[in-house]
Amino acid sequence: MLTLISSMATRQVLVELADAWQRSSGVEVRIESVGGVDAAKRVQAGESFDGVVLASDAIDKLVAGGQVLAGSRVDLVRSSVAVAVQAGAPLPDIGSEAALRSAIEAAPTIGYSTGPSGVALVKLFERWGLAEALKPRIVQAPPGVPVGQLVAQGQVALGFQQLSELMHLDGISVVGNLPEAVSITTIFSAGTCKASSQADTLARLFSFMASAEAAAVKQRHGMQAA
Repeated sequence: MLTLISSMATRQVLVELADAWQRSSGVEVRIESVGGVDAAKRVQAGESFDGVVLASDAIDKLVAGGQVLAGSRVDLVRSSVAVAVQAGAPLPDIGSEAALRSAIEAAPTIGYSTGPSGVALVKLFERWGLAEALKPRIVQAPPGVPVGQLVAQGQVALGFQQLSELMHLDGISVVGNLPEAVSITTIFSAGTCKASSQADTLARLFSFMASAEAAAVKQRHGMQAA
C-alpha cells in the first residue's frame, strides 16, 4: 500500500487517478487531503507518508529541507483560479482586468484560501494599490475549508479559489476563470518522501498520473496536464 498526503485542490483528481492505477497495478493507494499549509507542515514534522502532492514551490521547499527526495518531483497538473458567487446571485463581469477590479471593489466581502492562489491574489491587490482598502472585507478560509463553502453559506460574496475546488460544490455559481491578463495558475507536483521504502512503486504511480492517459481525467476536474 502507498500512502500520500495532498492539498485539497487536487483531492478529487488524485482519487480518480489513484483508483485507475490501483485497478491496473493491484497496489492500494490511500490519499489524505488537507489544507496545503498543514500538509507541508506534517511532512516537515516527519509523519510517515510515501508521497506528497502540493504546489510545486512547496515541493521544492520540502526537497530543500530534506523531507522529499531530490530529483523525485513530478509536475502533474496546471490549475487555474476561478471566481464564484452564491447560487442565484447576479454574475459579475470579470471578462477583463478592469471589470474584475470593479467587481472586487464592489463586493462587500471577498474570500480566498491560505494556499498559493490566496498568496497570488494578495499580490494582485497590492499591485492594484487596493490591499489596505480591501483588508476589512477579506475573509480567509481556514486551512482545509473550501472558499466555496463560505460562499454557499453567504459568508462571502465573491470567492476565489482553484476551479477544481469550486466546480463540484453545491450552493454556488462559478463565474469563470480570472481574465488572462491577471490569471493565476498553480502547478501541482508530486514528490517522494525520504522515509518511503517504496520509491520505485511510487515513481510508477506518479509516471501514470503525469501521462497523456491521465489528461482527460484532469480536464474533467477543471485542470490541465502540466
